[in-house]
Amino acid sequence: MAISEVTKELLAAKKKAGLTFADLEAKVGCDAVWIASVLYRQASASEEEAKAIVSAIGLGDDYVEALTECPTKGSLEPVIPTDPLIYRFYEIMQVYGAPIKAVVHEEFGDGIMSAIDFSVDVEREEDPKGDRVKIIMCGKFLPYKKW
Repeated sequence: MAISEVTKELLAAKKKAGLTFADLEAKVGCDAVWIASVLYRQASASEEEAKAIVSAIGLGDDYVEALTECPTKGSLEPVIPTDPLIYRFYEIMQVYGAPIKAVVHEEFGDGIMSAIDFSVDVEREEDPKGDRVKIIMCGKFLPYKKW
């Protein structure tokens, strides 16, 4: 995965500050996954949010402008991902994408789930056989327009 120089600097500062994304959520008041998407330059922050983020990780206001710019979203390399965790999402869509699409269309009709009016939460679910990763995606349904 190609990571911008700004993202490398932001993540290095976060690491140096000894903060997790959950810590940043508590300090900034925004969701941990959303903050991560800002640092990875997949979302833009308001000036106030950007200042809170860079302050929390110990950087100066010279990073605020970068965090408020509209990023090029979905800018992963156009190849099958090799990182095992990211690859699993690719695999999940290969195996379950069409079935999920069929269920969504039965339930809602012809349309899509928004990735703009969208949230995602990552939770730990304890299990005696090994803890589980619970990912909850919630997007507004957008029906296709007829004309």
